[in-house]
Amino acid sequence: MLMSGEIALREAPSEALARLARACGVAVEYYAIDGSLTPCSAPAIRAALTAMGVDASSDEACERSLVALEDAIWLRTVPPVTVLREGREAEVPVHVPHGAPVEVTLRLEHGGARPAHQLNRPVPPREVGGALIGRATFAIPADVPLGWHVIEAVTPGRRARGYVVVTPERLTVPESIRAVRPWGFMTQLYSLRSSRSWGVGDLGDLSELCSLAKIRAGADFVLVNPLHAHEPVPPLSPSPYLPTSRRFLAPMYIRVEDIPEVAYVPSQQRAVIEWEAERPRRANATPDLLDRDASWRAKMAALEQVYMVERTDGREAQFEAFCQREGRALEDFATWCAIAEAHRDMEWPVELASPSSPAVARWREEHCERVRFFSWLQWVADEQLARAQLAARVAGMRIGIMTDLAVGVHPQGADAWALQRVLASGIGVGAPPDMYNQQGQNWSQPPWQPRALEAAGYVPYRDVVRAAVKHAGAVRIDHILGLFRQWWVPEGMEAWDGTYVSFDHEALVGILVLEAHRAGAIVIGEDLGTVEPWVRDCLASRGILGTSVMWFERDHDGAPLPPERYREDVLATVTTHDLPPTAAYLAGEHVNLREELGLLVEDAETVREQARAEVSRLVSLLRERDWLIEDHLEEDVIAAAHRLVLETPAWLVGVAVTDAVGERRTQNQPGTHLEYPNWQVPLCDGNGVPVLLDGLFEHPRMQRLVAAIRAVRG
Repeated sequence: MLMSGEIALREAPSEALARLARACGVAVEYYAIDGSLTPCSAPAIRAALTAMGVDASSDEACERSLVALEDAIWLRTVPPVTVLREGREAEVPVHVPHGAPVEVTLRLEHGGARPAHQLNRPVPPREVGGALIGRATFAIPADVPLGWHVIEAVTPGRRARGYVVVTPERLTVPESIRAVRPWGFMTQLYSLRSSRSWGVGDLGDLSELCSLAKIRAGADFVLVNPLHAHEPVPPLSPSPYLPTSRRFLAPMYIRVEDIPEVAYVPSQQRAVIEWEAERPRRANATPDLLDRDASWRAKMAALEQVYMVERTDGREAQFEAFCQREGRALEDFATWCAIAEAHRDMEWPVELASPSSPAVARWREEHCERVRFFSWLQWVADEQLARAQLAARVAGMRIGIMTDLAVGVHPQGADAWALQRVLASGIGVGAPPDMYNQQGQNWSQPPWQPRALEAAGYVPYRDVVRAAVKHAGAVRIDHILGLFRQWWVPEGMEAWDGTYVSFDHEALVGILVLEAHRAGAIVIGEDLGTVEPWVRDCLASRGILGTSVMWFERDHDGAPLPPERYREDVLATVTTHDLPPTAAYLAGEHVNLREELGLLVEDAETVREQARAEVSRLVSLLRERDWLIEDHLEEDVIAAAHRLVLETPAWLVGVAVTDAVGERRTQNQPGTHLEYPNWQVPLCDGNGVPVLLDGLFEHPRMQRLVAAIRAVRG
């Protein structure tokens, strides 16, 4: 942990800076992991305000900014967005020149309009810039249906609009799911390959996995890593949690052979495709680290051959319809890909820094075919993901694919470029110091800028959520606490020297619930770590499930929590992608790895003893419940641990594919970057032998674990 001397060296904020910070939702202090009230430094607070477009350079500037914040409310005719829950009334302030008449209409999303009713709410006018501005208050009635509606105010010489978003009170988990609790598999898709993969798992494999998981094992969902878009050219970032865009898909996951036009590729070009596939397919049979770059180079060359094949009129019409539906967002993304491809290993010209610049428009016209190619890749990936979800449902899965929504995006990626007006520049999202990362964390991802996001009507955020639930029966929200507040680390400062910035969680959670409701998707929030009780209560009240990981569930004395005391509204699992597979955990290999990487802050032997005691207490609980024989093996403990989570009241239970085959290598070691090959480990069994999807459900350990699960479920 940080020493008290380091905290004492922090420059404290002045009273003026503190008042401005509080007005903007920027914390001046926070409770650390040990419960102590810890001050935030003035430079961190000032940097956060600057990133929000608020002048905090001096006490005088802070005073002016406080006045400007209030003036800004009066200068907008209607709020850019009003988010409310169904069945509840809301009041909307409308600002016009003092004494001017105004007509206000609510235009419903699917047609129709209602005149808004003015309330008797007398408010004195305010002078702004030498002019008097008046305020009238209008009512949004309680019977407005769910959806994105528009409130329109018309006064002489001016017409203004803002969104009125009506959200469900609660996201309802279907009775069919609550009646018979679903369980499913969790996997990193890239690591789970088949004999047809091009060195990494793909959407064809996902489709196959869903069918097999249901028919061979009785699973009702498959949770996969984020499938967000990666860079258009190597090197590709290995982390699925640091994508270039969260609104679009990673074309690396396309199964080339499943594209309909492949059947009409001329023989000479078909030979090229087969040749490109040969080398990455050979890698499927090795335990070597995944080579995304080699796989993507080969796949890209093949995809370019398929793209040149003439599509039928019907297929072309489908492609055009996709482009129209995705609109400007797809156009910007594809343009960014084309520019990034052309400027690989080079600095971009300054004139291309903004998607709205004339230079970018000219680039798009001059390179329209390449922009169209990158749009086509998204269409193909979208089709294949939809097909995988359809396969899951046809096989009988009640949920199907459970997607994963990452916290943020790469600071030099497509979304950071296209959405720069609503992202905070010079800031990285992270976490303050805790027991696992005692210097704090900086994930380098630019956060939403709360004031700009509200001004945009939350539409960019809505589009990210819509993409996550588009072809899914459920979505896991990584670090869902970010919808309430985020730890901002200013550029050039240490991860511990940051500050919390609050968000309008009522709006963000409400929009998430609305879009999930419309898609028919369940939402699971990753609410691990230090979470204030009211936050979990808020999420539960909106029908958002939480997360319980067995290794983290502890009683007051540190003993494993008995299963009957787990929360009900959660996805319960034994492990997670940020922990070692259970076989490695039981053997204490995670301690050895952290020691090798220099991540331990305590004596290694002390940590080993703690790990052994943790396993011993788990085994004792499993033995007490008669879920584990005395002369047990490692795989018996793994099966019994899954028996434990299956005996909880949790609505959903997840089983890691790595645990099902006895894998021992960690997928991701938190606190490392280049020190460990995070997100590059292919699926192998406990002996280091690659396990392909083709034989996954014939693997002896998988069969024994599935049999144990079936025995519990009856």
